[in-house]
Amino acid sequence: AMDGAPPPASPSALSAYVAVSQLLGLTLLATTGAWLGRYRGGVAWHSPLQFNAHPLCMVLAMVFLQGDALLVYRVFRHEAKRSTKALHALLHGLALAIALVGIIAVFESHRAKGIPDMYSLHSWCGMATFVLYLLQWLLGCGFFLFPGASFSLRGWYKPQHIFCGITLFILSIASCLLGITEMLLFNISDSYSHFVPEGILANTLGVLLVAFGLVVGYVVTREEWKRPPLAEELALSMDFKTLTEGESPGGGS
Repeated sequence: AMDGAPPPASPSALSAYVAVSQLLGLTLLATTGAWLGRYRGGVAWHSPLQFNAHPLCMVLAMVFLQGDALLVYRVFRHEAKRSTKALHALLHGLALAIALVGIIAVFESHRAKGIPDMYSLHSWCGMATFVLYLLQWLLGCGFFLFPGASFSLRGWYKPQHIFCGITLFILSIASCLLGITEMLLFNISDSYSHFVPEGILANTLGVLLVAFGLVVGYVVTREEWKRPPLAEELALSMDFKTLTEGESPGGGS
């Protein structure tokens, strides 16, 4: 492109899919709030309603914010990569912090009610997903956000980071689906099979979680929608390779 020319426009289909993802994300958050508010009594800390902070925090953090963090490199296609990296890491970090609040809420609620911890499939999958998510965030910051890793090491780790990111997003949604089913069986097991309104609303939330995951997954795996490297980024990459591996841009020592 000529100097001073505007960057190429983002594909219109990409913008449409991102808009749909955000509509689905906001709808699933509203549905979660409606379920907890109308049928589970709402959310309050240090009270019998403290447990309800758990599903709200986990849907917000491990699904909505994590999904948006994955979309960062598609939405901000022509921004400086350093800024995009920082936003990507910030959204994941915020998701971790909110998810931690949700985990504290469920442990404190169980302790207050005398309920045992970590016995269900939902708790096993959920805790494993959170721990792996934290590890993924720490490794991502170490490899990509802070200086130190060599060019070749970054190149090797990048595909692993992308694969693990998508896998953890899928695991997060699966854990939420397990949690919804568990809540319904604990609270309305006698009436769930009669299509009561609470069961229908919670099932709708599950469908929205799957739909959000499918749209985000489609956007981040489309090859033609990947963020194109800017000219200055290519130059910086060559300089970084030269500094960290002792190579010249032409391949000499």
